[in-house]
Amino acid sequence: MPAVKGDGMRGLAVFISDIRNCKSKEAELKRINKELANIRSKFKGDKTLDGYQKKKYVCKLLFIFLLGNDIDFGHMEAVNLLSSNKYTEKQIGYLFISVLIEANSDLMKLIVQAIRNDLTSRNPVHVNLALQCISNIGSRDMAEAFCTDLPKLLVSGDTIDFVKQSAALCMLKLFRTAPDIFQPGDYASRIVHLLNDSHMGVVTSAASLIEALSKKWPEEYKGSVPLAISRLSRIITATYTDLQDYTYYFVPAPWLCTKLLRLLQNYPPPDDPSNKARLLECLEGILNKAQDAPKSKKVQHSNAKNAVLFEAIALIIHMDSEPNLLVRACNQLGTFLSHRETNLRYLALESMCLLATSEFSHDAVKKHQETIINSLKTERDVSVRQRAVDLLYAMCDRSNANEIVAEMLAYLETADYSIREEMVLKVAILAEKYATDYTWYVDVILKLIRIAGDYVSEEVWYRVIQIVVNREDVQGYAAKTVFEALQRPACHENMVKVGGYILGEFGNLIAGDQRSSPQIQFELLHSKFHLCSIGTRCLLLTTYIKFCNLFPEIKNNIQQRAVEYLQMSKVASPDVLATILEEMPPFAEKESSLLAKLKKSKPQTEETENVEKEKKARPQAVMSQDAGSSSLVDLDSSAEVSSLADIFGQPAGVPSANTSTISNGDEVNIANLADYLKFVCKNNGVLYEDDIVQIGCKLEARTNLARLGMFYGNKTPHIFTDFNPIVTCPGSLAVQLQAQAKPVEPQVGAGTQVQQLINFVCVQEFHKLPIVNIKFRYTDRTGSSQNFDKNFYLPLFVSKFFEPTEMASEQFFTRWKALGQPSQECQKIFPAKYPMENAVVAPKLAGIGAKLLSDVDPNPENYVCAGIINTQTQQIGTLIRLEPNKHAKMYRLTVRSSKDTVVKHLVEILADQF
Repeated sequence: MPAVKGDGMRGLAVFISDIRNCKSKEAELKRINKELANIRSKFKGDKTLDGYQKKKYVCKLLFIFLLGNDIDFGHMEAVNLLSSNKYTEKQIGYLFISVLIEANSDLMKLIVQAIRNDLTSRNPVHVNLALQCISNIGSRDMAEAFCTDLPKLLVSGDTIDFVKQSAALCMLKLFRTAPDIFQPGDYASRIVHLLNDSHMGVVTSAASLIEALSKKWPEEYKGSVPLAISRLSRIITATYTDLQDYTYYFVPAPWLCTKLLRLLQNYPPPDDPSNKARLLECLEGILNKAQDAPKSKKVQHSNAKNAVLFEAIALIIHMDSEPNLLVRACNQLGTFLSHRETNLRYLALESMCLLATSEFSHDAVKKHQETIINSLKTERDVSVRQRAVDLLYAMCDRSNANEIVAEMLAYLETADYSIREEMVLKVAILAEKYATDYTWYVDVILKLIRIAGDYVSEEVWYRVIQIVVNREDVQGYAAKTVFEALQRPACHENMVKVGGYILGEFGNLIAGDQRSSPQIQFELLHSKFHLCSIGTRCLLLTTYIKFCNLFPEIKNNIQQRAVEYLQMSKVASPDVLATILEEMPPFAEKESSLLAKLKKSKPQTEETENVEKEKKARPQAVMSQDAGSSSLVDLDSSAEVSSLADIFGQPAGVPSANTSTISNGDEVNIANLADYLKFVCKNNGVLYEDDIVQIGCKLEARTNLARLGMFYGNKTPHIFTDFNPIVTCPGSLAVQLQAQAKPVEPQVGAGTQVQQLINFVCVQEFHKLPIVNIKFRYTDRTGSSQNFDKNFYLPLFVSKFFEPTEMASEQFFTRWKALGQPSQECQKIFPAKYPMENAVVAPKLAGIGAKLLSDVDPNPENYVCAGIINTQTQQIGTLIRLEPNKHAKMYRLTVRSSKDTVVKHLVEILADQF
């Protein structure tokens, strides 16, 4: 504990010694309880306690708290210590409230006033203690209380250097906590001029603050650019003696250099010729120093030197206007590709990925292709291999596509499982993007499926089918190649899907060869039938019926494969059958779904060109061979509504354009307030309906992830315009639940319906519901234009993240007893609202999401359920028991859980269901 020796707090030292000498947990607890009783009696009964004694007892409470015990008194005495003029007493008081006072404490007003008194003190040590306390608490309340005091203190001419340092860092901490509270104000120019301060510590702290503020208010802080360049120039040209106190292992002020270089990345290259020339001189100086012989063999020297170098290269890439510097940066990074330090190899590859996207340095990056490919083969660290794959993808163009794709395919056979799916996507995109001969493209995709079939997503084989359908010159080759691939003994199911589709469409192009006659094609496909999933079997059945049209001679062999198809082949005339089963028309050209999928999983690899999104057109009278059924579905459209695993490949923390949050205090009117609880026990239905619009929903959840499909139907004879559903997570829900909504078209045609997908990540347990605000303009019956603007609760309860848990009777009641603490149980007795028959109650309980257990409760009339609520941060085991009293028409509902707030919430929403 602080100040024990200096102040001679012998009683504290004895107490700590006693605790350390305890032989058991019981002995320690006994000694702690004795001390707590003594301190409590001193604080209550002794009105003559001086500052030293209060400090000593508060120190003991701090020590007890740090041992893991709760402290429920002594807070007022700690606050009283803040008014002391003695440093050690004030220090202990601030330490106690920083650790033990909660942000919503009743004492916070007294604490804020005490801090404000110290901020205006003439004693800089007291001012510093106050600033440290504000930073340690770092709450929104602190930001609101001191958002005007801190800038004044920071720019005041009376503030001494070490206080300025603390004030800058304190302001930065509060700005990061609550950026909306701070305003650029009148202090921006004065804060910027701190970069000219004579004290390097002040400049270093101010640089961190200005770098953060300039991201939010670039215009107000653009004056920092010339000052940052000037300061950077002085550091680069400084000698060892100039900055002796701030030189780290022969590198002058490396921390300040990196901050200044990062600050300059918030702005475009300076327009002023002298500033630009000076900046280029600095960057060239850093690159020159990187090539100098090291002045020390210690790792600290190379770390500091390289930190400045990589930040300088990042600025060069950001500017993207100096070909000479870009090429020099690329060559410098190339020397790190074979460095013995893993981190340097990783950083070099990562930076070269950015250089590869610049027209000035793309060719320079390609010169290192052989080294990069070699690192892919020999690198031990999987994260470095991942960066090598990213770089090969970024540097690929028409001149080297064949070689890079071949190397990536070769590596794919032994690649780590964690990166295979992404590699498959990248190879598929490169093959499509740079294919001059589409037979090469077909070969690449089929090899992908053969090598890494389990990692080939639906988008990949959908895409190869689209390209084959759209290009007549490759259809015969594709049919021949896939036929040969199906003859391999080990044939992945995705190969069967591709083979089934292509042979169903173009098998006639190779039927003239006796080795691939219609009969052999059918027998080859059907030999795989029993090994495939239901979805693939459906696709093969569609292929068989298409064979009836292509090859009438094998009708008898199909027989009872699918009664409906067979009947259709018998009833329909040849002309009708040919019309129904004609070849798929060319797919509409649009952005590759593979590229869209890669963008979701790897935002930093987005292509620079903007591809205009087109409306998805579905073929109306053509039977498509969809992977899961033989219904009217466009392959590319089905890729848009893909599996949960694909949807959840997106980064959860990145909000989409129409996802926002609203603060805790905002009140909104909810249009479906009366009946939103009906979705507690079901996952789909009509959320709202009137004469204008029908809103439906369908929820699908897995572990802590959920996908909500929203359906907006226009019931009027006129178009909805400016249609804009915005998903919000009110207040604290924004932290507990992450939402990501896909945008929808701004127009909804008369009598039509649009779909919106909303993905959720349950970060921690929650009790509020997300809200969707739906706005649009419509024409009423009188012909007048009206606004529709309503809010709706989205039916996403915490219970939707239940994972059912099977339990036997003994296991259930053992767990039931283990959750016996009062805080772990909530119970409610209520009258029945609905019939108490089992046929009504059981489906509702099963619909909650937990496992409805049978033959568990001794009373057969009772219902029990078990499950785990999955969140990103924890798993919450939960048990439910519903006891009906049919004679009295009453229920007793009991919920037990490892989380006290969960039980209360579940009882609230479940009691309304029965």
